[in-house]
Amino acid sequence: MKINLKSAADFVGGVVIGNPDIELKGLAKIEEAQKGDLTFLYLPSFEKFLETTKASAVIISPEFKRTRTDLSYIEVKNPNVAIQKIIITFLNPKINLNGIDKSASIHPTVKLGKNISIGKNVVVGEGSVIGDETIIFHNTVLLDNVTVGRECLIYPNVSIRENCVIGNNVIIHSNTCIGSDGFGYIPDENGIYKKVPQIGNVVIEDDVELGSNVSIDRAALGSTKIKKGVKIDNLVQIAHNVEIGDNTAIASQSGIAGSTTIGKHCILAGQVGIVGHIEIADQVMIGAQSGVSKSIKKPGKYRGTPASEMGAMLRVEAHMRILPDYSEKIKKLEEKIASLESKISELLSKGS
Repeated sequence: MKINLKSAADFVGGVVIGNPDIELKGLAKIEEAQKGDLTFLYLPSFEKFLETTKASAVIISPEFKRTRTDLSYIEVKNPNVAIQKIIITFLNPKINLNGIDKSASIHPTVKLGKNISIGKNVVVGEGSVIGDETIIFHNTVLLDNVTVGRECLIYPNVSIRENCVIGNNVIIHSNTCIGSDGFGYIPDENGIYKKVPQIGNVVIEDDVELGSNVSIDRAALGSTKIKKGVKIDNLVQIAHNVEIGDNTAIASQSGIAGSTTIGKHCILAGQVGIVGHIEIADQVMIGAQSGVSKSIKKPGKYRGTPASEMGAMLRVEAHMRILPDYSEKIKKLEEKIASLESKISELLSKGS
């Protein structure tokens, strides 16, 4: 990365405060930046580092005080968005994989698009299709009749089971498994579980990104569906016949049980658990470590186990924090009531 401050500011639509001719050589976190680096400040919790950073320039929003005159600044409305633009344009890592490695095992019936790159020990099964400009890294396995769209990026050690469909511009990170068997068993008369064949598939639409160690089960019948623009973090489990709506984001260690439907533009924070056979409306945000046991039919923020409307749950938590005080108050009230009851009994006995 080599760019002067004025050019960087023009690129992100910002205003330079300071020396516009500073040459920027790199990008770094505010607490680690050195001379020649560009950094950014967008969270109040990091404002303390502004006094000690060694960066040459800082992308900053108007609400922060520019207390140092030895620094130059790019002032923008949203530093986080600005820094993302710079990373994507100037620092996006290059993919060093070209052509098809000799060690790859590709069935003769596979249809390969233009400008495909396939790494070492990749296996592509009979009847599969791979679209133009797609890159598949080492040790990845695609079983029979898998379809992968255009401009996909599949990192090492990914497994895509038979008959699954991957759309265009999909990114799949290492060790993810798409199309594993759904958790389908029926106990017989002796209580021994018998496996129910899972004969459906997984359909992943365009512009989806899946983190590492994601497991998406194939449907028992039909398809498990990950709709357009969905983003899924590492270590997420999605069971058979689940449907996730457009542009929903799911954070790490969340799990969704079978046949549940998640709406569009939802956010599931880390370690959210959702039971099977329910529906989550569009534009629902579920807080971290929540357990969802029934359908959520209205947009909004939810939290807790079982998940409830956020405001109500926060009020419950506020009361829970002072339960010892309540206990002491109840104990004193009980003592007063007992004393009053004793006095009343005494008065009644005297009156009789």
